[in-house]
Amino acid sequence: MSRPGRDDAPDRLYTLTGGRSRSGPDNPFDLVTLVVAECDPVPGMQSEHAAILRLTERPTAVVEIAAVLKLPVSITRILLSDLQAAGRVSARHPRKAAVPDPDILEQVLVGLRNL
Repeated sequence: MSRPGRDDAPDRLYTLTGGRSRSGPDNPFDLVTLVVAECDPVPGMQSEHAAILRLTERPTAVVEIAAVLKLPVSITRILLSDLQAAGRVSARHPRKAAVPDPDILEQVLVGLRNL
């Protein structure tokens, strides 16, 4: 009996990544990195690479790509690294929200307590 969410074919994952189990240390892809395709899929391309390029016509998070492809995030990151090395995708991190001034937060807290 297989467990849900587990890939029962680890040899398939091994083949997808060419035997690699980890992406390089300089891999810019974390779960929320937005990936954008820089080109269209070409004939003869690995099917997962082509699927990623179709998915990323608009900025798409790494975790979303992994979910749609039904692949572990670690495998998806390796595939994305391959595409980035070939210049087929670009990565960008979402903008971080500005952290409010602690003094303003303190004033708001005091105002709320005075209500």
